[in-house]
Amino acid sequence: MTEYAPPIDDVQFVLDHVVGLQDLLAADRFEGIDRDTIAMVVAEVGRFMAEVVAPTNREGDQIGSSLTEDGGVKTPDGFGPAYRQYVASGFGAVPFDPEYGGGGFPWTVAIAIQEFLTSANMAFSLCPLLTQGAIEALEHHGSPEQQAMYLPKMLTGEWTGTMNLTEPQAGSDVGALTTKAEPVGDGSYRITGQKIYITYGDHDLAENIVHLVLARTPGAAPGTKGISMFLVPKYFVNDDGSLGERNDVTCVSVEHKLGIHGSPTCVLSYGDDGGAIGWLIGGEGRGMRNMFTMMNNARLSVGLQGLSLSERAYQQALAYAQERLQGTAIGADPGTSSPIIDHPDVRRMLMTQRAWIDAMRCLIYENAAALDRTANGGPDAEAAREWAELLIPLSKSLCTDLGSEMASLAVQIHGGMGYVEETGVAQHYRDVRIAPIYEGTNGIQAADLVGRKLPMRGGAVVTEQLDRIEERAKLLSADLELARFGDRLSEAVAATRRATEWLLTRGASSPADALAGSAPYLRMLGTVVCGGLMAKAALAAAEQTDDPEGFYRAKVISAKFFGEQLLPGAAALEGPATAGADDLFALSPSQLG
Repeated sequence: MTEYAPPIDDVQFVLDHVVGLQDLLAADRFEGIDRDTIAMVVAEVGRFMAEVVAPTNREGDQIGSSLTEDGGVKTPDGFGPAYRQYVASGFGAVPFDPEYGGGGFPWTVAIAIQEFLTSANMAFSLCPLLTQGAIEALEHHGSPEQQAMYLPKMLTGEWTGTMNLTEPQAGSDVGALTTKAEPVGDGSYRITGQKIYITYGDHDLAENIVHLVLARTPGAAPGTKGISMFLVPKYFVNDDGSLGERNDVTCVSVEHKLGIHGSPTCVLSYGDDGGAIGWLIGGEGRGMRNMFTMMNNARLSVGLQGLSLSERAYQQALAYAQERLQGTAIGADPGTSSPIIDHPDVRRMLMTQRAWIDAMRCLIYENAAALDRTANGGPDAEAAREWAELLIPLSKSLCTDLGSEMASLAVQIHGGMGYVEETGVAQHYRDVRIAPIYEGTNGIQAADLVGRKLPMRGGAVVTEQLDRIEERAKLLSADLELARFGDRLSEAVAATRRATEWLLTRGASSPADALAGSAPYLRMLGTVVCGGLMAKAALAAAEQTDDPEGFYRAKVISAKFFGEQLLPGAAALEGPATAGADDLFALSPSQLG
């Protein structure tokens, strides 16, 4: 099984030449942080994840997490030592507020850390990821007392965090939740109810777990308007910061999943012994608003999982293709066995993986940079906010769909051995399959795109971005080697403009038609946006004259392959995106059987 090699140079290339790291760092809040410092951080994080976290990946899959006889949760043996080293490294605190011990770095740097961590071990990475979301919620909506009590140790990772939304009867319909929060009279609330699919809802890695729980207060309005958020610690915290008695929250089961076996997905019960004690965050009825504060970063982080697992699976497939001898390649001596990397179809699969990985990395990091520019403020903040909002469903949905597809290609490259668990490549396929489902299924992302993001400023946010991409297509067309890429990009932009106009028009008069085309439109727009970013990468790489190892030349070829062989698929989606809903509902449910 191939060891993980962090793609440090690839990440730094995107930071420097695609997302404009140097300009990003010009903001006052990043004073004292420069490009060289970030490059050192990225390199050190990559080394740490490869040496400390990556070796736990296989063990996590084979052993998994389990419920113990006393109601606790045991993680795989290697997770504890690796997690303690992760806490000691301080990497989890890099992007957060220095007031509570954070590094104050751009979120774009946090994305680089997350990429390496997730590639190293996706199941392990989910614990810091959920803690990150809880930190963000408390930073924005917690009281000063809550922030002072909980944030310092959450930033270090000594305490972890969870998000408790889903209930058995509600699923993605958060407004249907029934967990109750009864005021005690001293400012606290007694929480009763059950939550499912709680990632790292219980575990043995940290001293305390800070649950952020959505619940209803007495007399609350129905639906999402009546939902509030509560802080419910596993162990109470004394005034001096030490841990006190255990709260009334228990793990009643751990799900048996297709993948990410090392990550305990828990069913949590609140109030089996009278009620768990929690404290309101941000005021009654503001639970969903609090959630949406961190939704963008959370969805971006899930999109990143598609990139990270694609990278890990690609590295293993590439190594196997170089070693596996089978058949005689064209031009090889008769009777000799050639490495399968010499066969055209294997090359096609490897180039597809490589080009999409480059494109996904551009998309995810561009999205993160837009969030940073929004937080920087100034005259460009509103445009950055719109761009970030538009990119979120693309990053989450396109990259997680592609994660499954790229991992599947890695299995295919291995042939029959890919279907055998001992090679380890099937784990990547199983692990990444959850990513299109959680943090809002990809169908929900597509509905969000056509229902909320596409209509922003009457569609101008999308059309303005298409204008910018078309300008890049013209620059490509002026380059002899990249001219065909430019032609394909222009064609894809034209088709996307037509589909955009159709959806804007139909969305107002026939929402069902717009929703019917939402998934293919998301794939279409996401592919075109990736095409525009790959065009930027290609033009930047082509300008580099110091290239003794051919790194920049490889970037040009990858972008060219994307533009000529993958991008044309975007124009082909115009038909499905504008087909309407009639055919979807032409058969009755019984006829579908």
